[in-house]
Amino acid sequence: MKILLFGRNGQVGWELQRSLAPLGEVVALDSGSGEFCGNFSNLEGIAQTVRRVAPTIIVNAAAYTAVDKAENDIELARTVNALAPALLAQEAKQCGAWLIHYSTDYVFDGSGTDSWQETDATGPLSVYGKTKLEGDVAIIESGCKYLIFRTSWVYAARGGNFAKTMLRLAQERDQLNVINDQFGAPTGAELLADVTAHCIQQALRQPEVCGLYHAAADGVTSWYDYAAFVIEFARQTGIDIKVGQGALKPIPASAYPLPAPRPGNSRLDTHKLQTTFNLTLPKWQSGVLRMLTEIIERK
Repeated sequence: MKILLFGRNGQVGWELQRSLAPLGEVVALDSGSGEFCGNFSNLEGIAQTVRRVAPTIIVNAAAYTAVDKAENDIELARTVNALAPALLAQEAKQCGAWLIHYSTDYVFDGSGTDSWQETDATGPLSVYGKTKLEGDVAIIESGCKYLIFRTSWVYAARGGNFAKTMLRLAQERDQLNVINDQFGAPTGAELLADVTAHCIQQALRQPEVCGLYHAAADGVTSWYDYAAFVIEFARQTGIDIKVGQGALKPIPASAYPLPAPRPGNSRLDTHKLQTTFNLTLPKWQSGVLRMLTEIIERK
């Protein structure tokens, strides 16, 4: 079996190279790949790559994720997040391949406090969210065999992430202000990659599982509580933390305006994923602790 993976150097793509390896031959590409085109701004090149590789499975872990920059870089964001996935869906249908694609909580408007279900109405607030939703719809309407995983607050030990930023700032500053009115579940790239490999194996046996699924770690937290969790772990580990007890201050998102609005409620209901694929998703804390241990041990 041949698996064509786009976005190999992203957080999820990096982990997918590991999790997909036992399933078959993985052709892993990024935007700078040589023999095959992995650059999503070159749609014709992407189409030719799919035809040359002739994969059984296409996994798209590439995306335009610079949320604020996307507000002024609409054309490129739409090409990468919407037009390229639409093209992959067309090519997948033509060659009979499965398309695995990753989406985001940003397709919702972030209202309320209930966890979002796959059937809930969407209402993206940003260019990033709108282009990702356009990509989702194109895949669903293409008629190809697909699995779309909507996720939230993705992190990995490799590359930058919120926890690393909090660790650095907590060692540099006496006080930190962190947003406390946005809620979601920090979800590890490692977890997403392992879930993907598991689901692919079942999809190959049971094509009827084709569809859209919410995939995120279990539980919910705010950015403020997430930061407090990270800093307390670092303090207990013996890292020299400059931020004192009580010097981590909660603030509303309105006090820290950004070009692209973020959803306040990013809770995702994962019941459909867990029941369809017989999965148990771990608490968000377990993955974060694993990641923190890894990056602290590297120092």
